[in-house]
Amino acid sequence: MNMFKHLLVPLDGSKLAEAPLVAALALARDLGAEVTLFHAVEKSAPREIHGERHLTGVGEARGYLEELSARIFPPEMKVHIHVHGDEVKNVPQSIAEHAGDLDADLIVMCTHGRGGLRGLMFGRIAQQVSGLATAPVLLVHPSGPKAPSGFSCKRMVVPLDGHPDHEEGLKIAAALARPCGGKLHLIMAVHTLSALSGESAATAKMLPRTTHALLDLAHREAENYLGARIESLRAEGVSATSRVGRGNPVSVIMDFLEKEAADLIVLATHGKTGMDAFWSGSTTPNLTSRARVPLLLVPARGKKR
Repeated sequence: MNMFKHLLVPLDGSKLAEAPLVAALALARDLGAEVTLFHAVEKSAPREIHGERHLTGVGEARGYLEELSARIFPPEMKVHIHVHGDEVKNVPQSIAEHAGDLDADLIVMCTHGRGGLRGLMFGRIAQQVSGLATAPVLLVHPSGPKAPSGFSCKRMVVPLDGHPDHEEGLKIAAALARPCGGKLHLIMAVHTLSALSGESAATAKMLPRTTHALLDLAHREAENYLGARIESLRAEGVSATSRVGRGNPVSVIMDFLEKEAADLIVLATHGKTGMDAFWSGSTTPNLTSRARVPLLLVPARGKKR
């Protein structure tokens, strides 16, 4: 069953914000989904954004979106234009609310914005939308694929940590793999002694042998955990492999991404706490800022942290 039937693509008029259109076109084609190109007129909008003229009026925005629709999408594809004309102060909230009102089940956005990548991802529009929206958010880096054939869901990486809430990402990835003919690569990271930090690092210095044994046990438990998920996926007809890496989670995942030439990362998040909810500390922000492949953020359904 196709979980993504309606894609919402927020746009601000800049070339950078158009980066997700390649992914939206490819997904709409593969999934048979409809697309809505969306713009919210921002109150006291800047005259420029990303060094380009910013959309400031309803007529200008509608004309821009209609031109994009005709240029990017084939005539047979169902593409809607929606401009929210009442000026809004909170653009992320407007995007999240319109995704619900328009029954969009996937928001497709660019990771870049005013203040640079980290300025937008952590404290700006993309993070806020991912925290407010009930639908998954697909983030596409502006340096990503420029042609529809360059976007693919054939090789999806799904980082897990054993928490049941974070398996929401696995469910979405499996549902996406079926119509796209994709393969899932499940990955978990278990720290080494040198990769531990904070209280865990202090304990490791005092009890190195005990800590080493506990980490080895965690490695075996991770292998068993992933093995059980692999069996379930294969029983459902989804091709999947798994790997447990040792060391810093970001380094483990980045190494895997490079070796496997992954197309997409699928990650569960906890509501308004944003992207830090998957792992403590800076793991997820660092992963997102370093990775150049698209990232699909899936709201975890458990208790928000």
